[in-house]
Amino acid sequence: MHPIQLQTIDAVKILILADNQFDALLPDQGPAKRPKIGASRRVAAPLMEGGDTIEGMLAQHGFSALVSLTQNGREHHILFDTGATPDGLVESMRILDLAPKDIETVVLSHGHFDHTAGLNGLVRTLGRTNLPLLIHPEFWNRRRLVIPDTDPFEIPTTSKSALAGVGFEIIEERQPSFLLDGSLLVTGEVDRTTAFEKGMPGQQALRGDTWEWDPLILDDQAILLNVQGKGLVILTGCGHSGIINIVRYAQKVTGIERIYAILGGFHLGGMTPEPIIQQTCDALAAFGPEVLVPTHCTGYRAIHRLASLLPNAFIQSSVGTCFYL
Repeated sequence: MHPIQLQTIDAVKILILADNQFDALLPDQGPAKRPKIGASRRVAAPLMEGGDTIEGMLAQHGFSALVSLTQNGREHHILFDTGATPDGLVESMRILDLAPKDIETVVLSHGHFDHTAGLNGLVRTLGRTNLPLLIHPEFWNRRRLVIPDTDPFEIPTTSKSALAGVGFEIIEERQPSFLLDGSLLVTGEVDRTTAFEKGMPGQQALRGDTWEWDPLILDDQAILLNVQGKGLVILTGCGHSGIINIVRYAQKVTGIERIYAILGGFHLGGMTPEPIIQQTCDALAAFGPEVLVPTHCTGYRAIHRLASLLPNAFIQSSVGTCFYL
């Protein structure tokens, strides 16, 4: 594969709109700017003296980020994933005084509901929309989790006809695709090259009338940006492709070796075996990112290890945090 020419940008802002954690007491840290608790909106609370209280951000088991970059004097806004609940995304935007109508394109990392259900609230707020929506063709797969000693659990699936019915321009791509005149690259399907990143072993997909094992989640994709003088910024949703596979693929597809920032879910939580966590974290540290923000499904054990391995790069994620990169 010949490298794709990813245009450099001066800077980018990545604002976390949905994540598994919100901590109102986190201080600003390097490129991370936190919402100020004293500046929060106040909401009615009749049992409090004065009759109101502070309205805080809400966490959820899901992920969403607003990617904002300036090109030719104009700021552009790309929504990457939409969180797990119908209203969480739009509520975060309301509290942060962000206008959903400013979103120009939606990119979905993969088809799991904890990255897509917020489309419901977005459409309820915008009404019929002609927004482009970028996905991988296997995004639509019906899937279920098969965990020992429990009944199979079918994962809620986004409706293709419903999305088309409210006006989204659905764009399905397996290959890398550019946005904003080559300034932002959606990876498409990521090469699987490591021996230890095995996707999601307990997952099945419905193919015809049969449930078949579907651990690789081929629709998993990430966003890449090239910041002038700093290197690649990589934003993932769950990282089902394997975060090491994603970073290596980003280097391969762009020809850029230097990794500046890695943000997003690395899917090392839950029942991930400890040796895989160790291998992944050690390999991730070897890339030497200047900014590392593990979110969502990364899991406590992996986050703790990464914070120890890369203390100067590690930044704790929290809903409402904006990373100025």
